[in-house]
Amino acid sequence: MSAALGVIPARLGSERLPRKPLHPIAGRPLIQWVWERVRTFPALDTVVVATDSPEVVDACQGFGAEAVMTAASHGSGTERVAEVAGRAEYAGYDVVVNIQGDEPFITQDQVEGAAARVEAGWDVGTVAAPVRTLEAWRDPSVVKVVRNGSGGALYFSRAPIPHSRGREPTADDLASSIYLRHIGVYAYTVDALGRWVEAPPSELEALERLEQLRALEAGLRIGVAVVDRVEGGVDTPADVRRAEERLRREGETH
Repeated sequence: MSAALGVIPARLGSERLPRKPLHPIAGRPLIQWVWERVRTFPALDTVVVATDSPEVVDACQGFGAEAVMTAASHGSGTERVAEVAGRAEYAGYDVVVNIQGDEPFITQDQVEGAAARVEAGWDVGTVAAPVRTLEAWRDPSVVKVVRNGSGGALYFSRAPIPHSRGREPTADDLASSIYLRHIGVYAYTVDALGRWVEAPPSELEALERLEQLRALEAGLRIGVAVVDRVEGGVDTPADVRRAEERLRREGETH
């Protein structure tokens, strides 16, 4: 089994939810919920928070997380993850896993699914789940992915893909592994991560505002594992309220 480094990028600035990593969710910063969940996953040997803010570093150290400062100039979480993976103190890992800092309900099978794709020989591994509803299929905020027969990503889009000519997809279609919504967790080989961030931005990436299209256009092979369900992230005040309600139901609050 390869050694895996989990990196949680946590940029302090956010358009829809100010100071997102430190935003309180049921009495704890959002970043704490994410870290406390993923640090228990057996697939990850080390978990580190990568941020552009001394405040986030201080908060993480306060609840026991390993955290490092990274450059404020990074344009994406992938670039922030690559900086950490390139540091001498984190050398020796075969797989690097990028875990979104706003996913307090990320699951072990999602992280393991992405890492397993890399173990199976793909440059990059990621995860998807059945889209399930017409509303989600049509929603541009829900990213869809289409795979080839061996499970590799052909394309990611905010558009409703694959198109169903002459009819709308049925409930059975939407519950299948043909109609998939992307879950934003990535695993990479160290080499593939370097190739991703060194590749120039692509026109399709800019058009769809999906950085994974840069990787596809650069020739990286992205394996897509399919899991049963998707867990929502925290991007808005409404998401905060939903997350708090769920945590209270699960009895995880102080």
